[in-house]
Amino acid sequence: MYKLKTTVTDQSVIEFIEQIEQPKKREDAYQLLDIFTETSGYEAKMWGPSIIGFGAYHYKYESGHEGVAPLVGFSPRKAKISLYFATGDSEREDLLKDFGKHTTGKACVYINKVADIHVDVLKALIVQSIRFLQETYPDHPEQ
Repeated sequence: MYKLKTTVTDQSVIEFIEQIEQPKKREDAYQLLDIFTETSGYEAKMWGPSIIGFGAYHYKYESGHEGVAPLVGFSPRKAKISLYFATGDSEREDLLKDFGKHTTGKACVYINKVADIHVDVLKALIVQSIRFLQETYPDHPEQ
């Protein structure tokens, strides 16, 4: 049976951020921590070894695959900072048009640094993602 790798851990978010070698990336991680915490209203928790997540939702796909994931989050990776927002909502794509310098993958939005983006649009993406996921998956586990 498939086992989820990305689950909540007891690892300290602050200790994780302090281990970031690049001073500018560490500073950006603290700035993102403040923005996500304030905007989401959720406490930051480590999900797996490297994702800082906020809130949680329980998903179940038609295939039967199910699990728990953070509503929003980020990961200050070596190359770029990964931002995690819900996919499948056209409002996300509209917001990303005004987000600033970024690239997108299948589910992630990648930025080089916080200075490249519009923080007000980041806050709107956080709010939109949480609203969309809570409407789509109304079962909210305690995290």
